[in-house]
Amino acid sequence: MSAAAPVITIDGPSGSGKGTISRAVARAIGWHFLDSGALYRGVGVAALRAGVDLADADALAGLALTADIRFEDRIDSEPHVWLVTEDISDEIRTEEAGQAASKVAALPAVRAALLAKQRAFAQAPGLVADGRDMGTIVFPAAELKVFLTASAQERARRRHKQLSEKGISAILPALLREIEERDLRDRTRSVAPLIAAHDAHTIDSTSVSIEQVVSTVLSWAATLSR
Repeated sequence: MSAAAPVITIDGPSGSGKGTISRAVARAIGWHFLDSGALYRGVGVAALRAGVDLADADALAGLALTADIRFEDRIDSEPHVWLVTEDISDEIRTEEAGQAASKVAALPAVRAALLAKQRAFAQAPGLVADGRDMGTIVFPAAELKVFLTASAQERARRRHKQLSEKGISAILPALLREIEERDLRDRTRSVAPLIAAHDAHTIDSTSVSIEQVVSTVLSWAATLSR
């Protein structure tokens, strides 16, 4: 499979900073951006609202195929996500939506249903795609692959800070436990487990600033046109 346009993939676990880094890189080089996690979170939210069992693979796959989930990228903020005509941008960022997304993403039928939707984002002049299997499954022929990680403790701290800034109460030990549980689920699932592609560049962002990571990825991206 070869994408219709050049692709940079940035994969990693929850809280590693891949969304922030991917958006910054995409905007710096003027490419499109795909937050694949938002697709799964959107399906999770749609399932929770419809009362669909998160273990019902067939029902969830049907929902993934038919749910009208759209993206609106904004320069000054995270992309806005719409379910039909409702902006669910804040709802998909809740811990409940994140846990639902992790569960539905472990189902092969759901991943298969969303595969074509994700690949359709690869349009000229290029795409920066963030997720957990962008470089291994969705865009295996990507021109540049990055695997971004950080310690679970640091990722929990970042999430706690993010929620606090939004006025949302959260308990740090509980966030750490949820991150560790999600990591285990993502890494041990039978389909598209969270692993670095064999040809990916790995960056540990535990003690590295966003600006430093973006600069590093942009330096690698600059070689693509040479």
